[in-house]
Amino acid sequence: MIQSSDLVLCGTPRFAVPTLERLVGAGFSVRLVVTPPDRPKGRGLELVASPIKQVAEKLRLAVFQPDKIKYNEELRAKLEAIHPEAILVVGYGRIIPPWMLQLPKYGNINLHASLLPKYRGAAPIQWAIANGETVSGVTTM
Repeated sequence: MIQSSDLVLCGTPRFAVPTLERLVGAGFSVRLVVTPPDRPKGRGLELVASPIKQVAEKLRLAVFQPDKIKYNEELRAKLEAIHPEAILVVGYGRIIPPWMLQLPKYGNINLHASLLPKYRGAAPIQWAIANGETVSGVTTM
């Protein structure tokens, strides 16, 4: 069984927020939230944090924002120090490297916002709406 203090969540969009909130609400102590760096947005190109970062900060969780992850030794060291039992990936937008897949005892759990294989990749919800789908869902793998 996964213990309450051994999780890492990788995510970016608003779609990932309910997962984070429910984990914390259920008593799991998420040790680290990994999300891309803040990005310029709007007319003034002000830096804006991802929705998952905004919620993680409100929940006072540790946040790490690597630009790249495949060969990122700083991220690897952080994750090895935590040695999570599972890494949860929800709308993260990066391919998880083999070293990260092999690290946790119970592996990585990915929640994708479509019924795969349809709408793989980015913006699955938007593509389902644009294509007039009347049925959609999520895939956990």
